[in-house]
Amino acid sequence: MISEGCEQCAKGGKMVLFVYGYCDQRDCFYCPLGENRKNVTQMYANERPVEDDSDVIEEAKRMSALGTSITGGEPQEVLDRTCHYLELLKDEFGEDHHTHLYTGIPGGRENMRRLSEAGLDEIRFHPPLEQWGDLHGTEWEDILYIAREEGLTPAFEIPGIRAEEEFLEFLDEGAADFCNINEFEMSDGNYRRMQEEGFELKEDHMSAVEGSHDILEKMGDHEKVYFCTSVFKDAAQHRSRLKRMARNIRRPFDDVTEDGTLVYGKAWTSEARLETLGVPEEYYTVKSEHVELAWWLLEEMVEEGDIEKGEIVEQYPTYDGTVVERTPLSNGADAGRATADD
Repeated sequence: MISEGCEQCAKGGKMVLFVYGYCDQRDCFYCPLGENRKNVTQMYANERPVEDDSDVIEEAKRMSALGTSITGGEPQEVLDRTCHYLELLKDEFGEDHHTHLYTGIPGGRENMRRLSEAGLDEIRFHPPLEQWGDLHGTEWEDILYIAREEGLTPAFEIPGIRAEEEFLEFLDEGAADFCNINEFEMSDGNYRRMQEEGFELKEDHMSAVEGSHDILEKMGDHEKVYFCTSVFKDAAQHRSRLKRMARNIRRPFDDVTEDGTLVYGKAWTSEARLETLGVPEEYYTVKSEHVELAWWLLEEMVEEGDIEKGEIVEQYPTYDGTVVERTPLSNGADAGRATADD
């Protein structure tokens, strides 16, 4: 049985709270952070920049968050900030709002106590790669027991660089509750460094590293080891989160796709023109320089010559509203909606 935090991730129910972009311990060659997140102090709740507490609460409500994962950089480097937002989330959404935190440093008993008192449920440790295999008898072994004593669920979360049986020993000894292995990936933030280390992309794959699945031969049979593939992250976690958002924020005329995107029409016409055409108010909304309306209605009006031109817009339901595709419509043209596969 996977952890509660992972169950919520699979449902797309975990908000990602990025609290700090710095990590002073080391510069891991595989760090996936992009330029907009690495070595910055700006916080983000999912894609939303956080300027005050209300931004975090609003983003959690936007996706009907079941819980929150706290990440960085290194969240323990800004412990006051991290604890503040743990307390805020628990106060707002209750004790059932499950929280877990990723960290690359042990931190010590005082940190574990503060995190637990603030409302953290689960802590996932990522020891430095160069120490894998020699963790017993170090502060990394100690912190697992300390975290549990302070009321936290201790676990490991590591990239699938190579198999390391010592993690299995910690599971069998009862020191850690589980070990998550993330499929090793190349990103915009680490691509050059990964290539310098000799890693290559898996054939016909956008991010997965060749050979990452080999780790399963030595670690994958353990009942407390979970391998999280890049495909699962995209197809299940990310898409499910988008669908949760889309259902919450969609307007009456927005279509929600299987990918969790929103589809609507955009036309450079006036509200008066729509009223003349008899378009009900619930089928459109007026913007400063255009109107947005049901895409199928716009398509019909353009085909019939009631409106000269427009476009069908497909976009993410995220705070930044990234547009996936625009399909122009004009009189006499093929007005069929294009898809991302066209």
